Amino acid sequence: MKPSYTIERVSGCMAKNVKVELPRIQQENVHTINFEDVFHQEEPHLMDGTVTDSFIENEEIENLSLSRMCFKNTRLLQSTFEKIDMVDVHVENCDLSNTSFMGGSLHRVTFKNCKLLGSDFTKAYLKNVSFENCILNLSSFIEPKLSQVVFDHSSLQSANFYECRLHMVAFRQCELNDIDLTQTSLDGVDISTCSFEQINLDTAENLKGCTVSPEQAIVFATMLGLKIRD
Repeated sequence: MKPSYTIERVSGCMAKNVKVELPRIQQENVHTINFEDVFHQEEPHLMDGTVTDSFIENEEIENLSLSRMCFKNTRLLQSTFEKIDMVDVHVENCDLSNTSFMGGSLHRVTFKNCKLLGSDFTKAYLKNVSFENCILNLSSFIEPKLSQVVFDHSSLQSANFYECRLHMVAFRQCELNDIDLTQTSLDGVDISTCSFEQINLDTAENLKGCTVSPEQAIVFATMLGLKIRD
């Protein structure tokens, strides 16, 4: 049986299970790989391997392809992986700060205990992706498409979710203070377990269909200029 996250999403009187598939990696086929190998390839591609304890900084690799890969205790800092293609990839205890995945495609990818401060997912497509115990402060999700994506116990302070298309996306126990959701509909999204003091919205219409806690409802009402009488 394939492992998955199961999330209950309630819309009216109907509940729907959302399953986020985890990477399909056969551990017996995984061998140690040096990430630097991609610098010598005409068509950069790594597959069926583990990258551990590597350090890469200020590199640019376009159209990098990663399949059935594990990254552990690795630092890929201030680098650009434009139009990256990631399928069945597990990333754990890694620092990807200020790294760009602009225009990339990520499918069945997990980020666990990772630092993605200032990371850039502009115009990327994410499906079956999970972020668990990650730091995504100041990250950019500008004009991407997110489908079956879980943010779990992660910090997204001052992250930019401008004009996002969110389909079956869950935020669970996340820090969302000062997140920017301009031109992004939260219909069908549950943020009731998350914490924030303010969220940046351009219109109240984008809150329609969003599930919030009573305390959050008061915050939103105040943001919208409503006066609440005890």
